Amino acid sequence: MTTLLIVDGANVVGSVPDGWWRDRRGAAERLRDRLAPLAEAGVAGRPGPLEIVLVVEGAARGVDSVPGVTVDAAPGSGDDRIVELVAASPGRDRLVVTADRELRRRVAEHGAEVTGPRTVRPGA
Repeated sequence: MTTLLIVDGANVVGSVPDGWWRDRRGAAERLRDRLAPLAEAGVAGRPGPLEIVLVVEGAARGVDSVPGVTVDAAPGSGDDRIVELVAASPGRDRLVVTADRELRRRVAEHGAEVTGPRTVRPGA
């Protein structure tokens, strides 16, 4: 079974002060497009193929999925949605990309591993 890579879109986008706040949806689309090649290539310690889910919230909702990346628009809190996705996949290799300490704790309680934004966004 492939690794499920869940990306905290708001946290990863916000990890680099590149003007993302002027166009949150555009920033989420750029992140999605950076993630797509990783579905086949993999990330450090997790060779491809990967199942990638990018969780977006707020003004970033409405971003479409592309081959290799499923975009999940959280109906409320993105963090809560990420925890739901992790909890729904017990026994599966799950890697969550975030720097949010509280979210890290919450997903670890469900057996997921966590890595920082640099894993998918060099320079973060």
